[in-house]
Amino acid sequence: MSRSALLVSVVGVLMLVPGCTTLQQLAALQQVDFDLDRVSNGLVAGVDIDRARDGRLGATDLARLGAAATRGSVPLEFTLHVGAENPADNGAAAQLVSLDWTLFLDGTETISGIYNDDRQIQPGQRADLPITMSLDLVDFFGRNVGDLATLVGNLAGVESRRQTIRLEAQPSINTALGPIRYPGTISIDFPLGG
Repeated sequence: MSRSALLVSVVGVLMLVPGCTTLQQLAALQQVDFDLDRVSNGLVAGVDIDRARDGRLGATDLARLGAAATRGSVPLEFTLHVGAENPADNGAAAQLVSLDWTLFLDGTETISGIYNDDRQIQPGQRADLPITMSLDLVDFFGRNVGDLATLVGNLAGVESRRQTIRLEAQPSINTALGPIRYPGTISIDFPLGG
């Protein structure tokens, strides 16, 4: 075998190994089950959503919410916990380096961002991906106090009308060739109320 033919063969094998590893990593990530686990640390116009859930809203809290609605600015901040479970029978660790996401509240597209946190999820393990979010509800739902109250009530767990939080996500893995995005998006739903 000539020297140039040997060099081409070695380079071909070296290129194939990262490609094979990349395919294995993408296949492992494809087996991961994503879900929206819970909402925590919720604040609406500075009022703790957990106090609404427990029925502990005071006059000051109600005044603050009313003033926010009157001003036309109802800021909502919360942490959305995305669960990522690698099934025990997957046989390979799933390496997640980032998650591009878009948040939908009751079917309305709201905000987008990127969750950056390098995670290796072993087979049979579950990872919690806490994503901190903040938006002004009036920007997406207008000043309809009824819709705003229903959404906030559902986030607090005290409303009965069914709504949905949906996250459209696109995970990325780290490979020898650099970060590669998962082909296509994953839709993760979390029903509220109902």
